[in-house]
Amino acid sequence: MKLALTCLLLLIPLNSIAGQIAFTFDDAPMGDSAVMSGQQRTDQLIKALKSAAIPDALFFVKADAIDASGDKRLKQYIEAGYHLANHSYAHHSANKTPVNAFLIDAYKAHLQLKDYSNVLPYFRFPYLHYGQDTAAINALQAGLLELGYLNGYVTVDNFDWYMNALLNNAKKAGKVIDYEKFGALYVEVIWQAIVFYDAIAVKTLGRSPKHVLLLHENDTSALFLAKLARHIRQQGWEIITPQQAYSDPIAAELPATNFHKQGRIAAMANAKGTSESLLRHPAENQQYLDKLFNENSVFEE
Repeated sequence: MKLALTCLLLLIPLNSIAGQIAFTFDDAPMGDSAVMSGQQRTDQLIKALKSAAIPDALFFVKADAIDASGDKRLKQYIEAGYHLANHSYAHHSANKTPVNAFLIDAYKAHLQLKDYSNVLPYFRFPYLHYGQDTAAINALQAGLLELGYLNGYVTVDNFDWYMNALLNNAKKAGKVIDYEKFGALYVEVIWQAIVFYDAIAVKTLGRSPKHVLLLHENDTSALFLAKLARHIRQQGWEIITPQQAYSDPIAAELPATNFHKQGRIAAMANAKGTSESLLRHPAENQQYLDKLFNENSVFEE
């Protein structure tokens, strides 16, 4: 199948320097959707992780979603050998929430997670919003460190959440979904994001770091994870554990910038003078993805 990507995706090399990358998933445990139930999603995601021989995965938990079903599903991830981390309680933006209120919310999530096994001491900011200004960013980093948390940063940002929304909206509308086309586009868009942020890293750091991929615990992850992992390996890359990824030297220092929305690599480049406008992949845009999926006739009435 020939995909109309050349005019839509940023013109960057299809192959990057062979690198390493870890898989992480935000917003676990997500509820039922139009495509599958939460339980079906967990079962399918674990099956995909196992079939793809992914050595470990880190699920950042939105703790207000832990009801009886959510508790069962989180324990399934643990029993399968994967890990949990803190993604806040109510998923508020640190750019819009006072520092003390945000830290209270993070602590509330901490209390929800403390009795689970396989919890790693990482906190990931909802929306990758680190605080409304430098003072707030520094205060939140200090407060989270006091709670025992390290920064659960990402290096590869993307709009997998919007591709998931496209899938669910099509399902709700009763459209015919070409899952083969959808999966191929999904993999190519995520891969292009990996290449894009790796190129920024090489330019900024002079090397390819151990990358942390941001995905969500959603339907597209459950459906296309194995295909994505296979493609990544076909490009010569290695899939590593999140623990290995967070051992990279870039974990040791928060970049001196207020720009963190596109992840650690983009923040480091911005701190060294690269304009924000150059640090966001074109596919991180809803209209862009609408056009991409429409031009490839993924959904039919």
